[in-house]
Amino acid sequence: MELSILRRSRFPYAAPAWPTGLEREAPERKVGVGYDSAWARRYPVRLARAMVVDNLTRPLAHVVAAPEVRGEESLDLVDPPVIFVANHASHLDTPLLLSVLPVSFRHRTVVAAAADHFFDRRWKAHLWAGALNAVPIERHRVNRRSAELAADLVTEGWNLVIFPEGGRSPDGWFQPFRGGAAYLASRTGRQVVPVHLSGTWRLLPKGGRGLRRGLTTVRFGMPMRPDEDEDARRFGARIERVLATMADEAGSDWWSARRRAAAGTTPPPTGPDASPWRRAWALGGDPRDAERSDPGRWAVETS
Repeated sequence: MELSILRRSRFPYAAPAWPTGLEREAPERKVGVGYDSAWARRYPVRLARAMVVDNLTRPLAHVVAAPEVRGEESLDLVDPPVIFVANHASHLDTPLLLSVLPVSFRHRTVVAAAADHFFDRRWKAHLWAGALNAVPIERHRVNRRSAELAADLVTEGWNLVIFPEGGRSPDGWFQPFRGGAAYLASRTGRQVVPVHLSGTWRLLPKGGRGLRRGLTTVRFGMPMRPDEDEDARRFGARIERVLATMADEAGSDWWSARRRAAAGTTPPPTGPDASPWRRAWALGGDPRDAERSDPGRWAVETS
């Protein structure tokens, strides 16, 4: 019987046949945090992605979002690989950020993406791993596989983009931060570069039905490292304060935002505790026009 099965299956020149009398288990679905994205970092795929990003994604992002980049000179002070930590309000954030990175960073960067959203199906996992060099990260609980994958990639020389809020903001304001970025920086010893993205929520908001054209601003902050006596929790809080100052700057100016930061009066980036229309009004309109206003006013009024 065994000989007849082998003959019918042409083994070893083809896959062996499964005996009809035995029940066969369904193949394991390699999705979510279990998805293997290593293929997306092989040279042929990297080359194809670089062609797409440079010749399609980048021009489209500049046409749709017209990004104004500020603070890019701070990237001259870092020694790659680095961890980019950014606020997150739109699916436009990732391609926009990748499009404005210098070439030396752009094609050597992986993106931490929610395993339960971008990697829940195989076709989506293939798409986002190939298009954005995304890797699956568990966002709802601590996952050893996710943490080790991200740390290993940084150690291997890959820059990492991570959104510490764990998901897109529903109204453009910050959500509570999680400690993954600070933990990875402490574990790998690499620098953190804070990035503030403004204007993307109005172009492609969460739950929105279409993409609109508009103006955006991408701000790069000064690179950061944890102090010798600073654990990941305190370093994460410091990163959050820096991004809050950068958000304040987006609504006022550099000097005013730094004065408020020094005085400990930076408006909370989570927005006012008010009705949705009030929060939308306080967020402002066009990000470049908003820089003529002072967000400290609503902070005083609602305190």
